[in-house]
Amino acid sequence: MASTSSAHAPGIYDELCGVRNSVSFETYYCSKFDSGTLSLYLPSQCKKGKISVDMYNPSCWALSDIKASFPVLHSSDYFMEPSLLDLDAQELNDPGHCCRVRNFTVGRVGYGWVKFLGETDVRWLELDQIVKFDRHEVVVYEDETDKPAIGEGLNKAAEVTLVLQIKPLSDERVKLDSIAEKLKIITEKQGACFISFDPLNGEWKFLVRHFSRFGLSEDDEDDIIMDEATAAQHPEEVDGGEPCEVDEEPQIGPDGAVLSHSLPAHLGLDPIKMQEMRMVMFPVEEGETEDFDGLFSREKQSFSREYGRPSLQYSSRKMSHRVSPPIVRKTPQSLLEYNIKGSDQPGTILMARQNLGIAPRTTKVRGFQLDLKHETPVTGHHSRYVVDAGLFMGRSFRVGWGPNGVLVHCGSPVGSTGPGVLSSIVNVEKVAINKVVRDENNKVKEELIDCCFASPLSLHKSISHETMEVEVGSFRLKLQKVVSNRLVLPEICRSYIDIIEKQLDVPCLSASARGVLMHQVMVWELIKVLFSVREVSGHSTPVDVDDEEDMLGDKKDGSPDIDPEALPFVRRAQFSYWLQESVCHRVQEEISCLNESRDLEHIFLLLTGRQLDVAVELSASRGDVRLACLLSQAGGSTVNRSDMARQLDLWRTNGLDFNFIEKDRLRLYELLAGNIQGALQDSVIDWKRYLGLLMWYQLPPDTSLAGIIHTYQQLLDAGKAPYPIPVYIDEGLVEEAVNWSVGDRFDLAYYLMLLHASEESEFGLLKTMFSAFSSTCDALDYHMLWHQRSVLEAVGAFCSNDLHVLDMSFVSQLLCLGQCHWAIYVVLHMPYRDDFPYLQATLIREILFQYCESWSSQEIQHRFIKDLGVPSAWLHEAMAVYFHYQGDLLKALEHFLECSNWQKAHSIFVTSVAHSLFLSAKHSEICRLAVSMEEHKSEIADWDLGAGIYISFYIIKNTIRDGAMYDLESLERNKASCREFFGRLNESLAVWGSRLPADARATYSEMAEELCAILILDGGEASTYEDQLSCFETMFNAPIPEDLREGHLQDAVSVFTCYLTEMAS
Repeated sequence: MASTSSAHAPGIYDELCGVRNSVSFETYYCSKFDSGTLSLYLPSQCKKGKISVDMYNPSCWALSDIKASFPVLHSSDYFMEPSLLDLDAQELNDPGHCCRVRNFTVGRVGYGWVKFLGETDVRWLELDQIVKFDRHEVVVYEDETDKPAIGEGLNKAAEVTLVLQIKPLSDERVKLDSIAEKLKIITEKQGACFISFDPLNGEWKFLVRHFSRFGLSEDDEDDIIMDEATAAQHPEEVDGGEPCEVDEEPQIGPDGAVLSHSLPAHLGLDPIKMQEMRMVMFPVEEGETEDFDGLFSREKQSFSREYGRPSLQYSSRKMSHRVSPPIVRKTPQSLLEYNIKGSDQPGTILMARQNLGIAPRTTKVRGFQLDLKHETPVTGHHSRYVVDAGLFMGRSFRVGWGPNGVLVHCGSPVGSTGPGVLSSIVNVEKVAINKVVRDENNKVKEELIDCCFASPLSLHKSISHETMEVEVGSFRLKLQKVVSNRLVLPEICRSYIDIIEKQLDVPCLSASARGVLMHQVMVWELIKVLFSVREVSGHSTPVDVDDEEDMLGDKKDGSPDIDPEALPFVRRAQFSYWLQESVCHRVQEEISCLNESRDLEHIFLLLTGRQLDVAVELSASRGDVRLACLLSQAGGSTVNRSDMARQLDLWRTNGLDFNFIEKDRLRLYELLAGNIQGALQDSVIDWKRYLGLLMWYQLPPDTSLAGIIHTYQQLLDAGKAPYPIPVYIDEGLVEEAVNWSVGDRFDLAYYLMLLHASEESEFGLLKTMFSAFSSTCDALDYHMLWHQRSVLEAVGAFCSNDLHVLDMSFVSQLLCLGQCHWAIYVVLHMPYRDDFPYLQATLIREILFQYCESWSSQEIQHRFIKDLGVPSAWLHEAMAVYFHYQGDLLKALEHFLECSNWQKAHSIFVTSVAHSLFLSAKHSEICRLAVSMEEHKSEIADWDLGAGIYISFYIIKNTIRDGAMYDLESLERNKASCREFFGRLNESLAVWGSRLPADARATYSEMAEELCAILILDGGEASTYEDQLSCFETMFNAPIPEDLREGHLQDAVSVFTCYLTEMAS
């Protein structure tokens, strides 16, 4: 049937937001397609603001108010099938599914479940108030006044399963025959139909036509031998019948808690004495349970029943006493001492922009520390960041993520290498997700934000786009995709390079940041070399001929007419020039370390960078003309290489003593002969120069670029070529050690070469290629990778729809910096997938909800988001939830009306807004708001008992005032209207109940008083005492204060006395 995993803990709405979330997008993507994390969620908003999916239109794919539309189930040990997650998914695929859920099931772990047969309308159901399980019984609609007619709601045919706790009997026949027969008789007495009884697990199944109370009475339990100690299982039962061996009886505290693993025991103290001292000095007060929004109060009630379910720690000892309520502690002082920006109030992390200015730091609060001399189940290396709940604050604290990468946890700081300790210190750390916009002094610079994000994205937006409209319920969302061709690729690359060069001009950049930026420049140059094309004569081009020279900036000859057969050699020459530029600084660094006497080694280093002119001049200036002549022909015809190789072989064959030739000169000869392995010998060289040596001196000059790359890859697989390690490792741009192993990842430039040389339709290294570590040591920096992926896809270099890690990581960066509008822009460029048709819509709504404070307060962002085609209803709903969270209910109401969420708007109007406006005499505002909802009253539950009351009041009041002179017919009409209105007031008070504040009840009383005053005036004009008494009878039904009611009663007695006197006379 169901398992405990189906049970939903309190705060199930936060989990459902999270599945759709992370900040947390993380939970949603892990459950959907396992493609990366994003802590887009804002847990405090979800808890207090009830951020949820949209249901302002019945045909919409998602629900707008989970609490109001989906069934509500707060109890931690209750569950339902399908779960809220399944209902949400079904509602997306099949709008209206919640009104026809088949075989809807509600149960309680260890007690049983009810399966409602057929289709059930589960909307607006408060399951905690409707279905209640207790020991061996179930009650549906405990309050008979709330029970609907048979066949409606949950008062319908169902299959009930109750779990009975039966003492083990030696005679199995007694179990099967006697107990089953007794249960069958009991079932039939209650008007149900017996189905079966399973003695192995105690499941008693029967069928009911409708509901009242079903189960066993106390007499029935005595008749059927029941296990009185259901809260304590035998050890044999836990371990499958095998008796467990217990070396030592655990210590039990006054409240029944096992204390052998508590903090006092770890500190060498007596746990029982410490527990007794704590109970004496810190008694548990009733008010303490209110600190957790009723979570522990419900838990206390569930444990305080006569029969409670045991936890695992009691299974090793048979308990003879009842389980007492768990002790609830107040929020620990160490948490209360955390403040933000020096505030005097206890520190909390609520909204997204509160902590944007927090620098990466660690805040420590003094607590206990316990050295780990011996390993325990909670002190392994894999659990360094989590302290056992029994040793710290219990359920009152957990490791958690706040907005903008804030991590709150207890234990060792992230990345610490010191000895392990168990600690109560609370660490508040911030992930450096915005490291790319900080200078060498760790300060955020606006110039870097512009160069890293705003300018590249603006450039991206200026490139041609094509749009694809997708339907999301009743809305249409425009997905975008960059389109371009390889003729204009050089211009695009040049524009990105200009932005990076502008970033290089920002002062106070660290050396490692400058090295990464220079590498980005070379990557864009490589993209231009590998994937751009030149116009071939006779072929049409989509761009103007006049603009061609600007687009192809490095086309020196200015002639568009190029022989098609020469194009591969042109690209090879451009790639050769790119390699020379890439390794030039490495060559100069090594040359600078040489002294003047090492001319031959100097020349060899120049050759590794293809600096032939300088090498020839150096050789000639030293008087070595023959070597200069040889160098001038290096890398040319293969005939020269063959001659040089044959000469070396002759020397070896003739037994020439090479000791009389300098080693560096021999290395030069080997290189000129095309033997790069013999030339390098034991020298260490970077991968780019090795690739250059392979192309320049070993392979024939007519070898294609793809052939060169394949040859290098073969040597790499054979272990003969250096690994193309990422630039930050290759050039030592980071001071700290980098966790890298051979073959782990390559440099982005090498991935681009493999992509160019790939002959397969699908390139299998895309995910590794576009990981952050391929170009930077910052694992969270994806800002330039996203642009490079987008441009390459636009020109047709590859096609992929599963790079969601790249997309979501870039979105995280933008959100961390408050760039919500650009984050939504990036989401709209995520590829559409048939298996996740609502992916983009879900992400956009999450961003709007969680970062509403940021984008709604900036007009530029607000307008930008609207220009992107995001439905305005989504923006209004996000702002409605935000203002509701902030307590500005009037603004929340206005936005709920704008997004057509009539049910939520009506609820806020009745419970929070209308009464304050009425008491402030703002009657025109009440009429405006109520009339705006009246056209959609068919979609609003309890309209006549909510906003409809205010409309009826004004209509009745104006009708009576504008009526003609007094007559008996108008009096009867007014009495009937007031009688009906007073009945609605009383019914409204019963329906809304505690949700109506005192001011709302006072408003109802004031409305009733005004109408009573009019009735008194009309009654005074009545010609007979019977008419006056009938007016008083109508007023007695009004919800007015008792003093006024007593006054009306005295007046009625006076009139009745006069009536009797008149009758007597």
